[in-house]
Amino acid sequence: MMKLLRKTAIYIIAGVMMLLMATTARAQTDPQFSQYYAVPTFYNPAAVGRTDFLNIRGGGRMQWVGIDHAPVSFVLAADMPFKFIGKRFGTGLVMSQESIGLYKTLTLNAQIAFKLKKWGGEFTFAFQPGMYDQAFRGSDVKLPDDDDYHQGTDDAIPTQDLHGTAFDIGAGVWYEHRHWWAGLSCTHITSPSVTLNSDGGGAGDTGAGQHLYEFQAGRTVYFMAGGNIPLKNTLFEVMPSVLVKSDFTFTTAEINARARYRKFLSFGVGYRWNDAVTATVAAEIKNFYIGYSYDYPVSAIAKASSGSHEIMVGYRLKLNLGEKNKNRHKSIRLM
Repeated sequence: MMKLLRKTAIYIIAGVMMLLMATTARAQTDPQFSQYYAVPTFYNPAAVGRTDFLNIRGGGRMQWVGIDHAPVSFVLAADMPFKFIGKRFGTGLVMSQESIGLYKTLTLNAQIAFKLKKWGGEFTFAFQPGMYDQAFRGSDVKLPDDDDYHQGTDDAIPTQDLHGTAFDIGAGVWYEHRHWWAGLSCTHITSPSVTLNSDGGGAGDTGAGQHLYEFQAGRTVYFMAGGNIPLKNTLFEVMPSVLVKSDFTFTTAEINARARYRKFLSFGVGYRWNDAVTATVAAEIKNFYIGYSYDYPVSAIAKASSGSHEIMVGYRLKLNLGEKNKNRHKSIRLM
């Protein structure tokens, strides 16, 4: 079974790589979430407005517990459908923050999508403008003076706090059918370059004695797919899913197999290629959602870390998208 799943993941990666090509290679910068299926709009703006609900979800992740300055990530996403000139649209907002070592990355994106019914399902095409904010805590840099490899006065290494912001763009397409869905998206399409400046603006100057510090966000492609398959004559449904991501230098994939009982309690396991095995449990109580996942590393990092922890929470509110006073009639008392 595992061999079959691995082959499937490889085929998906190959398909995505043939569909999209990158002009430059950058490091992957988007945070990692094991419960990617709980916040699909973070990876694909075309996942907005999938239901007739206002959906709000957020969560946090502590990665590689036991390792100092390991990644700590947060995400908050909200989306909803709406109708305009008789057509169905979707809109949303996504904010994320990740701290790794002395770096902190903040993204804030708006999402707008157009929906088109086709082939018994619904296509969604989305555009995502936003901002990409990068900070570096240079005041915590310690440069030793007593070795042959470092200089305490190395101007190439900033020793002051730096910060910069750039305009960012993303886009995606999504197809939703009765029991399955799939989406393809790209974040940081323009691979924005962030010029980092000190609080006083000096670090970004190019005058004599000054250095220009830049950080470039990596263009990243995502492919997501999954299903919601009821098991006949039972109260269970199976929800498999897969996520493939690539910045054209580093490509990885993860698969998840979950089961849900009476649309209330779900549990499952997953595998991230050459990285970790995940276990997840979640509950949906009325309009509330809460999910927890634990990642156990299968790489050499297991020697230094006990694993990663992640929690997601959410709430949804039913929206009335019907025509106003569609069934309006006079009271028989007035007739």
